[in-house]
Amino acid sequence: MALRVLEDLDFAGKRVLLRADFNVPLKDGRVTDDTRIRRTLPTIRTLLDGGARVIVLSHLGRPKGRDPSLSLRPVAAVLAAQLGRKVAFCEDCIGPEAEAAVAVLPRGGVLLLENLRFHAGEEANDPAFVAALAKLGEVFVNDAFSAAHRAHASTEGLARRLPAAAGRLMQEELRQLARALDQPERPLVAIVGGAKVSTKLDLLGNLVGKVNTLIIGGGMANTFLFAEGHDVGRSLCEKDLAETARRILAKARAAETHILLPIDTVVASELKEGVEAEFASVAELPAEKMILDIGPQTLAAIEAALRKARTLVWNGPLGAFETPPFDNATHEVALLVSRLTKSGYLVSVAGGGDTVAALAAAKVDGDLTYVSTAGGAFLEWLEGKELPGVQALEQR
Repeated sequence: MALRVLEDLDFAGKRVLLRADFNVPLKDGRVTDDTRIRRTLPTIRTLLDGGARVIVLSHLGRPKGRDPSLSLRPVAAVLAAQLGRKVAFCEDCIGPEAEAAVAVLPRGGVLLLENLRFHAGEEANDPAFVAALAKLGEVFVNDAFSAAHRAHASTEGLARRLPAAAGRLMQEELRQLARALDQPERPLVAIVGGAKVSTKLDLLGNLVGKVNTLIIGGGMANTFLFAEGHDVGRSLCEKDLAETARRILAKARAAETHILLPIDTVVASELKEGVEAEFASVAELPAEKMILDIGPQTLAAIEAALRKARTLVWNGPLGAFETPPFDNATHEVALLVSRLTKSGYLVSVAGGGDTVAALAAAKVDGDLTYVSTAGGAFLEWLEGKELPGVQALEQR
């Protein structure tokens, strides 16, 4: 993919509209996790060092109209502290107030505009809203890969209207994803977990044939076990997708992709912290219990596959990791991936909200080659889908 980047833009002295993803968690009007803000700093500093006037655009949450609890004002203070310079804030993102704030922004100044989604035109990619945003800037930089799977005004519309390029974070996300899936060192292993097969059918379909080994865990593995004829007791299972699971298994065999499913499990009578749990073979699952994690034999098989791998793509936990002791397998795999990555042997790319949370809980999120905070965009990229916000930045 030939992407336009910052070096392709003339932004010295110009008003740069920067689409960031400052969709950060707030509590009592304070930012509780500034990861997404920090990840945009390299792009902002490059623009400032080049003499740009930086006007930052972002959404926050899913407001239905103007909602003071979802204002970006608290983000301005955090951004200012991290940049070590003043960040102006405007109560709107279009119109006379925004235009006035932009007009007085000096060279090397930073202005954060209010939540884009306070206006319905943002998600509708309304041409009039795109025009109102475009009026504020001369060039456009998109650094919000996490929003690139949506054809919104600030992700796709502006890129078609102004000279546009990808920011540093967008560049890095795409580089790491390409490194993991398009030109990987092999063997390439993928871990796909989570609750339901139905949410990851496209992902599984795209990975089969691309990866050498596909490890399936979490609740979705139960559907595959059921499809293979196992009684999964009271476990979460989408029985209506059994035939779909069998087709995926057949496709994997034809493509010579090895699928690794649980061979033993951790079961309990309910999903509750401190509940009595036991190991059970998939051939002898108690009818009155539910599968909540993988067992030691499966964990050993996964560890063996990872020790042979040179590249790993990870999306989704292996068990009900939010509730101890069913976090054990995910935690142990996270520690192993950390060690293999730090040794220089494994290229590891992970993403998705639950995966990021599990890595953070294991205190290894900083050890992997790359951890994406992009959520839906990360998943859609793994599914092989075109992302409108990325397509709009391709060289033309």
